Amino acid sequence: MEQWLTDNKLPLGRWIKSGVDAMLDRFQYMFDAFSDSLKSLINSVGDGLLWLPPLFVVVAIAALAWALHRSWKLSLMIVLSLLLVINLGYWTETIQTLTLILFATVFCVVIGIPIGIAAAHRPWLAAMLRPVLDLMQTVPTFVYLIPTLIMFGLGVVPGLISTVIFAIPAPIRLTTLGIKGVPTSLIEAGKAFGGTKSQILWKIEFPHALPNIMAGVTQCIMLSLSMVVIAALVGAPGLGVPVLRALNTFNVAKGFEAGLAVVIIAILLDRVFKVRSRGGDQ
Repeated sequence: MEQWLTDNKLPLGRWIKSGVDAMLDRFQYMFDAFSDSLKSLINSVGDGLLWLPPLFVVVAIAALAWALHRSWKLSLMIVLSLLLVINLGYWTETIQTLTLILFATVFCVVIGIPIGIAAAHRPWLAAMLRPVLDLMQTVPTFVYLIPTLIMFGLGVVPGLISTVIFAIPAPIRLTTLGIKGVPTSLIEAGKAFGGTKSQILWKIEFPHALPNIMAGVTQCIMLSLSMVVIAALVGAPGLGVPVLRALNTFNVAKGFEAGLAVVIIAILLDRVFKVRSRGGDQ
């Protein structure tokens, strides 16, 4: 039986390759146009942030942290950490990484939150999405790079799309969980006062589910950052590039410094966008 199974292998690889080749033959111009437009937009935002003085960006991020958390300790930590990144010489790569994370998070939020809300109100959609989301989070991330690289070529675009595929399950799942967790009594009270479906969603369900939704956004940011090094394999700029160069040349010093910059960015993003607990503690 084992020999028969081996000798009669299903040509799944050839079928998938034929499908991808057919899609490229028909829609390659669309992939190229999408890739060029998105690459131009990402590069424009990154160049704009790099045009600003680094110290101005550091102060702006610290001010954002103060506005969100009212914590001078967090703001001071941000200033000292980013000054260390500048001192190590990885400011350009850090801005490129933050730009990639920004675009990935925006895509995930714009697509993921509406899908999560729809899944919370439609059990059949949630049941259908569950295996898809499991597959998106369990398939090795390197697998995503193959089709995106073929369709969009080297550069930041395949790295961004692979990052979105890997990170989008988090906001979908947590948004669904938050909406489903709204007490039935609140929804019934809204209906009793004559609230429409949209009013109940925006004035009852969404505010009550907001902590879960923000937790999903935070997880999305962290998952996007975890793809930095992998995205560098397909030409995406950022902190993943010096990490890969250090790995290829066995440069321990450079690898440690670039890795430390990645850790600093991860900690800062987590602390800045961390959801406040009900007691106000971070």
